[in-house]
Amino acid sequence: MAAEKKISLVNRKAFHDYEILEKIEAGIVLQGTEIKSVRQGRVSFKDCYARVIDNELWIVNMHITPYDHGGYANHDPSRNRKLLLHKREMSRLIGKVEERGFTLVPLRLYFVNSRAKLELGLGRGKKNYDKRKDIAKRDMDRDAQRELKNKYRVKL
Repeated sequence: MAAEKKISLVNRKAFHDYEILEKIEAGIVLQGTEIKSVRQGRVSFKDCYARVIDNELWIVNMHITPYDHGGYANHDPSRNRKLLLHKREMSRLIGKVEERGFTLVPLRLYFVNSRAKLELGLGRGKKNYDKRKDIAKRDMDRDAQRELKNKYRVKL
């Protein structure tokens, strides 16, 4: 039986700002009411990244809005959250991030069998001309698809 993935949130800005070379799935440590807010989709990836603190990976600046009915049990919305990876994966990623200047950015937050998972992307920042080139290519592809659609449209 395959694990069911329910996509909760996607960080589309990461694909615009970074050239993603590799994707990694990591677990995320959440407090009690944080998971309820994540299930409601109340997460912001703005200026969010993963960083190494004491040989562990932590997600920094991920804003999870406090749960409406949490009361005193609510959490700090922008606290650092620990990422769960196998030791071998973690040491390999730490080496790449520290040596070659790559950045770990969150791409998606989803649930696998009711556990929150974060898909990280090992990426290199894009320059402005690369971003413009990508936008131009996307526009050309969209125009080509539009032309093909109009060409093969059945006229009644």
